[in-house]
Amino acid sequence: MFDSERDGRTCELRREDGQPCGGAVGGAPVAVCRAHAAVIGDWVAAEYGVTDVLPGACRACGSRLGVRYPSAWVCAACEWRVGDVLDDGLPPPRVDIVYYLRFGDRIKIGTTANPRQRLARLWHDEVLAFEQGDRLVEHRRHQEFAASRLGRSEWFAASQDLEEHVHGLAAGIGDPWARYARWLGEAAARRG
Repeated sequence: MFDSERDGRTCELRREDGQPCGGAVGGAPVAVCRAHAAVIGDWVAAEYGVTDVLPGACRACGSRLGVRYPSAWVCAACEWRVGDVLDDGLPPPRVDIVYYLRFGDRIKIGTTANPRQRLARLWHDEVLAFEQGDRLVEHRRHQEFAASRLGRSEWFAASQDLEEHVHGLAAGIGDPWARYARWLGEAAARRG
């Protein structure tokens, strides 16, 4: 941080009348006074939102992390608007996924509509990636990587082409569960 008392820096922005502000910078890393910094902070919060803990769990996906805008809270995982009501008469939205798990030097390619329950029953070291799809997509992946398949199982040797496919699915996604939560929220929003 800078010490404006010693270096004499002043705000480089202009007041509303067009005159230089000249206010003390007050230790800011850029030459902006506290009043202008507050205006900038308010603008950033309104434009991009402020990430914070939701007042309650998201009704669409269960996440506790949200983004607060002046107009409303939005779930950070699935973008469901807090306060929007899910139709309680409907079952939870169904999103079929193809999952990729690592256990040792093997990769399992499977499908489910309930990944938390399914993956809780499978021995694995790591959830590598999810992709939207049902048994047809799973079958295509089994055929695509057939050269690496271990017998007639859903387990595959970690070949270069399979690793590249998984890395492509996971690119830019820190957590496959966040992607799944987003898909659930989107599915809930589509049906109202």
